[in-house]
Amino acid sequence: MYDILYAPWRSEYITNEKIEGCVFCHISKNPNLDEKHHVLYRDEKCFIVMNKYPYTPGHFMIIPHIHIDNLENLDKEIWLRMNELAQKGVKLLKEKFKAEGVNIGMNLGAAAGAGIAEHIHLHLVPRWQRDTNFITSIANTRVYSTDFEKVYKKLKEFSGEYFEG
Repeated sequence: MYDILYAPWRSEYITNEKIEGCVFCHISKNPNLDEKHHVLYRDEKCFIVMNKYPYTPGHFMIIPHIHIDNLENLDKEIWLRMNELAQKGVKLLKEKFKAEGVNIGMNLGAAAGAGIAEHIHLHLVPRWQRDTNFITSIANTRVYSTDFEKVYKKLKEFSGEYFEG
């Protein structure tokens, strides 16, 4: 006998349309689908998109439009823009999302844990005191405490104020 964790929201993961090729390139090339893809912001160098399978509510990624799998060959101007957007993203998460801290990171390559290793991306993960619990450790399960769409709409509401300019 085993325990069953009822999670109807996962049905979207199973039945969702499959994107051929790089999912980040697909998002980059389809600005008309920004709401569907949960894009918070885009400019000529990068775009910011909510992580579809987040570690915590508000987890998003900064991604260059260029398809590249290694940081060492990334154009310096794009890298600087990614970092500028990261600073603004931290400010947004702290001021408007009330994050008490933020993890920033990149998993460069499959061996480093990158789920999409072929296209680099920078994660911003908001954190709060006591935001971890035992279920992640003992059941290999994450508990997402709020509705994903509500989080997207809240962050999107303020994205222009923080990321533009």
